[in-house]
Amino acid sequence: MDTGDPKNPATWKLPIEAYLPTKADTQFIVATRDELIDECMKAAGYDQWTPAPDLPELGGKTLTDWRYGIHNAGLAAKRGYHPDEAEQRAYDEAQEAGAVDDSGADDTTLKGCVAQADEKAPTAQPPTLAQQISDDSYVESMNAPSVVDAFAKWSSCMKAQGYSYTKPMDANDDPRFSDPYEVKDEEIATAKADVACRDKYDVEKVWFDAETALQQAAIAKNQAALEEARMDIKSAVAKAKSVSAVQ
Repeated sequence: MDTGDPKNPATWKLPIEAYLPTKADTQFIVATRDELIDECMKAAGYDQWTPAPDLPELGGKTLTDWRYGIHNAGLAAKRGYHPDEAEQRAYDEAQEAGAVDDSGADDTTLKGCVAQADEKAPTAQPPTLAQQISDDSYVESMNAPSVVDAFAKWSSCMKAQGYSYTKPMDANDDPRFSDPYEVKDEEIATAKADVACRDKYDVEKVWFDAETALQQAAIAKNQAALEEARMDIKSAVAKAKSVSAVQ
């Protein structure tokens, strides 16, 4: 278990991450595939074709960043439960740019080039088992006695400030705050109280510890299958490196 900076959940690492593709590996494979597809499309006569730009990160930057809800008091005071405004703008601009293709390429040619990339640099998808363990542990951790107790304390803290929520993610997922482009004063006030109550009772750390224990138990039961999946990821990365100029 790696807790990184005790004050910053974004730096913590859950045990199951050892069996998931790293961000660096995923980005490398994506860049390699883009390179291969681009070369193939140009060889097919579509010089103006370019791969869609990667979408910038929006919100959480790691598996544990925002996994248990917001935790940055400064951002909460500006944006409530919304991502940083500049991040949102960059994300929207990249989405719009990705939708433009002036090459006139036909779908058949593109699919053929993608198929070639699949052969040379297959994607490193999160292993189904590892992803299932990650998903299950998150849900199950909310029933751990320590987490139930932390949630109850958080709820009482919020209620004392005029907010009625049972669990931290109830505030995070409040439909009143769902508009991606509108941050209301009420949302900011709620988010500020939320973070303060989380910090008071170490909600994220208690939750993380409970989920860590669940994942460790699940990994122990499935060690052989997970190790095999980890080797598949390493193989995919090695295959991409063997054909890539993106070094």
